[in-house]
Amino acid sequence: MIRRAKVADVPAIKKLIDAYAAKNLLLQRSMSDLYENLRSFFVYIDPEGKVTGCCALHIIWGDLGEIRSLAVEERLTGEGVGQKLLEAAITEAKELGLEKVFTLTLSVDFFKKCGFSEVAKDTLPHKVWGWCLKCPKFPDCDEVALAREL
Repeated sequence: MIRRAKVADVPAIKKLIDAYAAKNLLLQRSMSDLYENLRSFFVYIDPEGKVTGCCALHIIWGDLGEIRSLAVEERLTGEGVGQKLLEAAITEAKELGLEKVFTLTLSVDFFKKCGFSEVAKDTLPHKVWGWCLKCPKFPDCDEVALAREL
């Protein structure tokens, strides 16, 4: 089941993100940041009621959103959970009237299978780069920019 994240989900969301951050596949997020941005998150709840996946939609501008922090427990990789979370975020982006979503990722193949296309990073608005300044990879980012028209 996919639903909007709740305050009680934050520790589980942090654990999911930290597992991928430890492998240099996602940016680490602080507990404070997760609480502040909780309304951006969707979570996947497994049959036992445990949070086993998360994905955030961050609004960048009037026509643009960013997909962030897409993480799924490794045991569920390939089960379609990530795609379901991504589609929940994209559905909300459409409902909000966004025209495009993008992501910065190392999981290029996954996003391409979900309808995203590679774009040059310098085509993204400057507002996007505010987070990049906080990133330990800055300025030598190895992530790929991908976008999907809605």
